[in-house]
Amino acid sequence: MSDRPIVIGHRGASGYVPEHTLAAYFLALQQGADFAEPDLVMTRDGVLVARHENEIGGTTDVAQRPQFASRRTVKVIDGVEREGWFTEDFTLAELKTLRARERIPDVRPANARFDGQFEIPTFDEVLALVRSLNEQRAAAAKQAGRPCPRSLGVYPETKHPSYFDRLGLPMDDPLLQALERHGFAARGAPVFIQSFEVANLRRLRQKTPLPLVQLIEASGAPYDFVAAGDRRTYADLITPAGLAEIASYADAIGPHKGLIIPRDHDDALGTPTSLVRDAHAAGLAVHPWTFRAENHFLPRELRSSGDAAQPGDLAAELRAFLGTGIDGFFTDHPDIGARVLV
Repeated sequence: MSDRPIVIGHRGASGYVPEHTLAAYFLALQQGADFAEPDLVMTRDGVLVARHENEIGGTTDVAQRPQFASRRTVKVIDGVEREGWFTEDFTLAELKTLRARERIPDVRPANARFDGQFEIPTFDEVLALVRSLNEQRAAAAKQAGRPCPRSLGVYPETKHPSYFDRLGLPMDDPLLQALERHGFAARGAPVFIQSFEVANLRRLRQKTPLPLVQLIEASGAPYDFVAAGDRRTYADLITPAGLAEIASYADAIGPHKGLIIPRDHDDALGTPTSLVRDAHAAGLAVHPWTFRAENHFLPRELRSSGDAAQPGDLAAELRAFLGTGIDGFFTDHPDIGARVLV
């Protein structure tokens, strides 16, 4: 897919519908996304489900379910203490009784009208949706005598894989088995597998020919939660030596967009860094995250007003980043992303 940058529907079309729902993924692909992007966590009975985090207090109605009140707890996940309800304490059947909620209703109040309408999808259900859309598109093209369209894809992220390893809920094989079941496992399939961790990407490199993506935070946090004593940070990964190391096990990087064009002291877009050029020199594609239309997320000069929830000029921000040579981008508003590429 190197003829143009790819559009990655970040958690679906999550600027319009609550994230990580089948409705959000469907809408993203209808709006022109090339990939639906589910974050994956594990249930107690070992099923991959799509949630931004394994803590689900903010993205479901679990807090309103008295039968689950006793499961509220505090856990330390990758060194961070979190309080709430966690997917690994629920079976899939229990999670299916919950309904999704908008994660940031203050910024996206319109999305809150869908609260209570959508289930938590399994990874299998996401893959089945994408496969079905590909089949429908191919059949329609054949009937009309047109060339078969480019296949839509999936861009799954393993969330906290080392944490789930310690719980006896490893993610690698369930992920690859699900891709195999739905015809997405062969070399050349429209799939990227991403993670903020290094160890599971190195393991996956031994198990699959599919492209792997090293996600990179903007912070100076340690980048690997498995290797004892390794205190290197994400900042070390974006040096030429760090990028060469990534290229030994991955095919692309997914950096925070501020690592490509940082904000200046006035919160406006500043001068691009050399990261895209350096990554390309190492043989890595670059897919930054996350591009969102609301003023709350945009640089100062592209905001339409002081109202954080109102849309600003996302298209202008995307054009600035495309000018650096990026190979794709994560966006909550795939329709705007697709239009910019036309």
